[in-house]
Amino acid sequence: MKGELNGKRVIVWDKKAEKLFEKTYCGRFNEDRLELSLVEAAWLFEKKKISVEDYTLTKFLSYCNKQDPRFDLRFIVYKDLRKRELPTRTGFKFGCDFRVYEKGANPLKRGSKEAKEHTKWVVFAVSKGYKFSYPELSRAARLAHNIRAKMIWGLVDKKNNVSYYSMRFFKP
Repeated sequence: MKGELNGKRVIVWDKKAEKLFEKTYCGRFNEDRLELSLVEAAWLFEKKKISVEDYTLTKFLSYCNKQDPRFDLRFIVYKDLRKRELPTRTGFKFGCDFRVYEKGANPLKRGSKEAKEHTKWVVFAVSKGYKFSYPELSRAARLAHNIRAKMIWGLVDKKNNVSYYSMRFFKP
């Protein structure tokens, strides 16, 4: 399937993309198209599930880095979560990088959900040695707490290995 680059999105104009959406939980399917974030599109491109216009994967990754200075970090963490077979969705509207579900969960399920079908973790991708302020840390912990999820920091080292650290909101 071929994707069309549209700023910070890739759009796949193909009805068959709905099956890809249902299998991978990548993007958002709207009637006749699949809309993907750059991270999701890069992952699917790397997996040879889609291509993007006239781009090679290397050229596309370069484009993504120009659009988003944190793209590399996000992509490394996203790939690691996917390698662990964890259903992962973007978390932009929730104020985090990713929303992650338990292995085997269907994050697309509508209506009443079992506990495992709710977001289990909110993940922030950062480089090792990242310095954050206490207010930033507090906001992240509150966000996770408010949606009954655990906050995770995905720290990427110089060798692109990811270590995960969790914190939780504590109210005395």
